[in-house]
Amino acid sequence: MGKLLIMVGGVIVLVGVLALLAGRFNLPLGRLPGDFTYRGKNTVIYFPLATSLLLSVVISAILYLISRFR
Repeated sequence: MGKLLIMVGGVIVLVGVLALLAGRFNLPLGRLPGDFTYRGKNTVIYFPLATSLLLSVVISAILYLISRFR
């Protein structure tokens, strides 16, 4: 159980670092043409549909390649 928690924590840290690097290199994650933002008088609703789909495809491809070579 301890090893699993360490691995999950490491993955979370890696994803955070990648998100910071994406912001520094001006990658448009979160601002793609399919991401919806509604700004009301007192509320903001943000739905990153295109970003979610893109990340899902990339992560699925990576996991497929890992399982293929394993």
